[in-house]
Amino acid sequence: MSTIGNASTKIWLGALLVISIMVAIFLVPVSWGDSMVPDALAEATDISGRSLSPYFFVKSDDPELDQMPLKTTRVDVNIAGVIADVKVVQIYKNEGLKPIEAVYVFPASTKASVYGMKMTIGERTITAEIRRREDARRMYEKAKEEGENASLLEQQRPNVFQMNVANILPGDEVKTELHYTELIDAIDGRYEFFFPTVVGPRYSSQAAETASSSARWIENPYLHRGKLPFHKLEIAVQVSSGMPIRTMTCFSHRTDIQYLDTSTAKVILAPSESFSANRDFILSYRLAGDQIETGLLLYRGDDENYFLLMLQPPKDFHESEIPPREYIFVVDVSGSMHGYPLDVSKELLRNLVSSLRPVDLFNVLLFSGGSRLLAPESVAANQQNIRKAIDLIDSQKGGGGTELLPALERAFNLPVQKGFSRIFVIATDGYVTIEAEAFDFIRSRLGESNFFTFGIGTSVNRYLIEGLARTGAGEPFVVVNPQEATAKAEKFRRYVQSPLLTQNKLVFSGFSVFDVEPASIPDVFADRPIVVFGKWRGEPKGKISLHGTSGKGGFHKSVDVSSAKVSSSNSALRYLWARARIAQIDDYGRLSRDLKHIPEVTELGLKYNLLTAYTSFVAVDTMVRVIDGKSVTIKQPLPLPEGVSDYAVGQSGPISAARSMAYHPASALPLYVRESGSNSIKGETEASLGKNTMGTKGNETGSGAVHLHPRLVKATASGVLSEVTLRRLVAEKLSQLTGCKAVLPIQPFKIKVKFTAVESGAVDDLHIDAPAHTPHEINRCIEEAIRKWSFPAAAGRTMVMITIVIG
Repeated sequence: MSTIGNASTKIWLGALLVISIMVAIFLVPVSWGDSMVPDALAEATDISGRSLSPYFFVKSDDPELDQMPLKTTRVDVNIAGVIADVKVVQIYKNEGLKPIEAVYVFPASTKASVYGMKMTIGERTITAEIRRREDARRMYEKAKEEGENASLLEQQRPNVFQMNVANILPGDEVKTELHYTELIDAIDGRYEFFFPTVVGPRYSSQAAETASSSARWIENPYLHRGKLPFHKLEIAVQVSSGMPIRTMTCFSHRTDIQYLDTSTAKVILAPSESFSANRDFILSYRLAGDQIETGLLLYRGDDENYFLLMLQPPKDFHESEIPPREYIFVVDVSGSMHGYPLDVSKELLRNLVSSLRPVDLFNVLLFSGGSRLLAPESVAANQQNIRKAIDLIDSQKGGGGTELLPALERAFNLPVQKGFSRIFVIATDGYVTIEAEAFDFIRSRLGESNFFTFGIGTSVNRYLIEGLARTGAGEPFVVVNPQEATAKAEKFRRYVQSPLLTQNKLVFSGFSVFDVEPASIPDVFADRPIVVFGKWRGEPKGKISLHGTSGKGGFHKSVDVSSAKVSSSNSALRYLWARARIAQIDDYGRLSRDLKHIPEVTELGLKYNLLTAYTSFVAVDTMVRVIDGKSVTIKQPLPLPEGVSDYAVGQSGPISAARSMAYHPASALPLYVRESGSNSIKGETEASLGKNTMGTKGNETGSGAVHLHPRLVKATASGVLSEVTLRRLVAEKLSQLTGCKAVLPIQPFKIKVKFTAVESGAVDDLHIDAPAHTPHEINRCIEEAIRKWSFPAAAGRTMVMITIVIG
């Protein structure tokens, strides 16, 4: 046989190996009883067909292409009282020799009300318009096609935005400027403002062909651990508290803090932190006497009037009234938690479990690609069980995917302990893409439990962390460093011992209000103000009263409306109200298959000039600048959040293969090649590998083997054997399929495998449906491999069908 013939056969044999591996991977069960998925299986699970997973950035060989067009992010923050107004300026510059389109995925606060955007090219400034999402995208694509400068700001998640800037010519500098406002949180006497700087890599099991356009941002390049961002970060904050500032600290970055007077301070990021956009910026301050802003803010608009009410709950409770509690700790031990985040989780769990009362019960569920329980039902908080729990968490190293939803379902299915108040504590970095599904799951079970979430890491997914707690009537916590773990665990223990206020009700007397958010006040656990937004008619008069039950009995607090001043400086209230309404009906409130909320959220976005999931900002300069040729799309590579290991990007553990992909604009097909003598997979392009790779000595020995990215389109089983059992058994037969190897190049194709597991457990009626050009050797290899499989003897037959796309 010719050299080329040998190479062709090896290509198809290699494809078989990957197909076989991926069949086993995709059929891995989520949970194996009371034990974690074995290490080797966890690795296989993590390399499964996650076509939307992020990848490592590998710089193109094209010297004329600027692959890091974002040069600077400048943030100016003005905090007046409890409201922050933020301006974010992003500067893009093309230092290459080809026109480019820059794409940058960046985070946002979940509370941010984005109300404006501008684009500046040279002396020309274009104010962006708010449009329906599809209309804005259409305008942008048309402008890009016609060679015009344009920018598009889209919301991919309530805390993830994407900026596209089209037709940046060589030497051009384009400045985008976006404005948002948000309410500053206060808890336990401390105010906290945070500015997120980087979107962590998200785990997704969704195939590309079924993904919506708003989900494709997940496929983003990342730098390796320890690599600093390419773009500069500048932050300046001015705080005008209205009350004397007692202390001010930046936990996350080195800063210069200047006190202009007793109630005003200016904070500037230190020059040494210029390339620190790999962790959230967190500014914390206390007011004299640990005062928390309470009272009523009023704004009279042209067509509608808005109010913001803040009331401080009681602080004391009677310990004798605390019922016995059942705590269920759900702890993320996936690849993105490897290292520092998991170390903090261990510290938190030790402290939390050790502080339980003897009358309490508890359980621990660890999850990654699978899940493991401490016990089949919750156990007493005695020293023996506490020791077992600590040993269990201490043995974890972090690896595998992040299958949060199956873990929540398994935790909820634990036997209910009568007479105990059930509390779930979820510890994770939140690097998943199924936020809405998780919120729906918890919302459908409201009244059964309360939820507290610990977000662990320097740049956690606050959308998930906050959303799980909000939908579950609990409180979110974020731990950014190990030093906080003990204090946060103690604070949590105090909070969940007893709700500070229950059976809450707001009463409006003589004050005409409507569209109040939230519509009802849940149990209040934390020492933080109750915040209510709404609209009002007529004259600002009457009284607002809060009625509830505390540990000491009935609680009542009132605010005189007429004593509050109507002020034009409170204009941000209209944006804050609209954002609160959107959060209620869309961020945390929608059911995944219920689309009735979309028109309402869209109209809110258009009316209030706000960025939403269904409205976007678009700015177009009608001057045509790219005449000959098209621009090249560049995805700005993101740094891994500080403390997050490379295992977060397509890896499950130290010995598993990291999915890496080179970004090369001219190549439509990503290729994957294993580095010689390495456990990682390095992304390369056809250009950098060289097109004449077939028939070489290296390929004959397998050193240039291609590791493709198959995606399961469909997998069904019907008959006597359950799908869960069948999936486990197929995964166990992985070692029988290791005789096939692949070499470059390969084009995407689809294969269907059908067979029957008969009563004896043998494989029968095997059919392979492959493209017409598939060599005979590949079909024969598939048939020989699968015919060796055997399954448990059963009283009947099981039909199996697997469809896989290889690409």
